[in-house]
Amino acid sequence: MIAALCVSTVFLTSYLVYHALHGSTRFTHDGPAKYIYFSILITHVILAAAVVPLVFITFYRALRSQFERHRRIARWTWPIWMYVSVTGVLVYMMLYQWFPPEM
Repeated sequence: MIAALCVSTVFLTSYLVYHALHGSTRFTHDGPAKYIYFSILITHVILAAAVVPLVFITFYRALRSQFERHRRIARWTWPIWMYVSVTGVLVYMMLYQWFPPEM
């Protein structure tokens, strides 16, 4: 879990730096894909913001050997973290691979 936290921290940092330097890419495809994309994106962004403090609280409680309290919050943290991870890949695939912006 420490390795997962470290890798996630490196990814989040690189993601934020990339978007600070390059801006955002618009989803230009119309039709049902647009609604699916934005539904996934909106839930991804909201839960990605929510999971950050949950991860730190969960990690802190584990480090302090507060395992009962750790388990109670980890039951929420882990599925949200997994959802954010999977939907992040889906958002990337939809934006850059399946429906790339027209140049």
